[in-house]
Amino acid sequence: MPPAVVLSSRLVLAAAALLAACSPAFNWREVPIAGAGLVAMLPCKADRATRALPLGSESVQVDMTGCEAGGATFAIAHASAGSPAQAEAWLHAWQAATRSQLGAAQVAESRPSVQRATAVPAPLQLDALPQPQQQPQGAATQLQVLWFAQSQKDGTVALYQATVLGHPSSAEASKTFFEGLRLP
Repeated sequence: MPPAVVLSSRLVLAAAALLAACSPAFNWREVPIAGAGLVAMLPCKADRATRALPLGSESVQVDMTGCEAGGATFAIAHASAGSPAQAEAWLHAWQAATRSQLGAAQVAESRPSVQRATAVPAPLQLDALPQPQQQPQGAATQLQVLWFAQSQKDGTVALYQATVLGHPSSAEASKTFFEGLRLP
């Protein structure tokens, strides 16, 4: 083979390898959440939906934004409460509903700092790993949830639930997602 053809073939193979390396499982992008001011970093193109969620004795409209990438689902839910008292009641109901679905999972809770979030209700992070015997074929699904709120200029309170469900293929993916949440 002439040297030019060998060199050309090698360049084509190198370019193909480089392009393959540039298509990661995580393609991070900034995504505005429900027009409420929060900007999230999501690892893929977001899908959006709205659904009614029972929070205590009320049915609340919740906007959902999320996607699946690298073996996990990344999602942010948003609702608007009419007052701080209502916001606190709804967040407690939201947290209780999540805990009730975890069964005998190993659960760790912490009070993280979220810039510009309200002190009441305070941010809460829950990390859960269900017992392997609760899952088919012993595959436990990891759950990480962060709840926080922000007072709005019109007197309402924006409520958020940020969730990672599953085992992301990158050890840094959950950290990037949670640290990428920015309130105005």
